[in-house]
Amino acid sequence: MSDDIPGILKDAESKMAKTIDVTKEEFSAIRTGRANAAMFQGITVDYYGAPTPLNQLASLQFPEARTIIVTPYDKTATSAIESALRDSDLGVNPTNNGDNLRLVLPALTEERRKEYVKLAKNKAEDGRIAVRGTRGNAKKSIEKLVKDKEIGEDEGTRAEKDLEALTKKYIEQVDAALAAKETELATV
Repeated sequence: MSDDIPGILKDAESKMAKTIDVTKEEFSAIRTGRANAAMFQGITVDYYGAPTPLNQLASLQFPEARTIIVTPYDKTATSAIESALRDSDLGVNPTNNGDNLRLVLPALTEERRKEYVKLAKNKAEDGRIAVRGTRGNAKKSIEKLVKDKEIGEDEGTRAEKDLEALTKKYIEQVDAALAAKETELATV
């Protein structure tokens, strides 16, 4: 942490911006009606005894909205990739044609959509908590500067107001990202 007001606010803003990026990234991993590469980021494959991310072992192609073709770089890893995909929470059963794996994502049921909305809300709340945690740390730094008489109380109060405005801005961004994801999930 910096030891001056602009530095503290700048640190807080950069951490809040990173929180927004992480939250949006987590949203992109939540499945919607269309297949996308982010859905596969959390999938690891047991490759020669080492957990390896799927994107390092195979290429992904999306010929249709709900169809994915997984082409392993190493054909010997095909069965390990197939079992990792089957065990994932995507709800897919890969079809192995020898050269690649074909996945057809099942249509989202209303119940499954509601589960995904709930998951998105939980991830949004995690984002809000992280933003508020950053605010708390910055506020402590500002209070310490006032207590150590490095800045005046008026300046400290102004800095806390700026910090609150910053916090509000980033929490609104989390809420906007959540609203967009809920709309995306509701679209059939």
